Amino acid sequence: MQVTINYLELASSDIVASKAFFSAAFGWGFTDYGPDYAAFENAGLDGGVEQAEGEPKAPLAVLYAPDLDAAEAAVRAAGGIVVRPQFDFPGGRRFHFREPGGNELAIWSEPKA
Repeated sequence: MQVTINYLELASSDIVASKAFFSAAFGWGFTDYGPDYAAFENAGLDGGVEQAEGEPKAPLAVLYAPDLDAAEAAVRAAGGIVVRPQFDFPGGRRFHFREPGGNELAIWSEPKA
């Protein structure tokens, strides 16, 4: 099973200011999904900016796997710890995990038909 980096999420203490910055500095466009999340466009990699609760956290790399259950089993078997169980989001399902070095990542997949 191939799992690839597919999406990057950035947290912001001021999402409006972050969107203005990335637009002015790099020409990125945005699609808003409510007041607390916007997907960015024309950045070379799909991603989004979310309104942080409190201090912004490190960027979240989101990986893609065609079989979410198999990916979760592989993460657990390799010593990863699931920190947010599978959940639905616009576009599919995902879960978050922490690898043994301490980094949090997520894996997503399209919903099963």
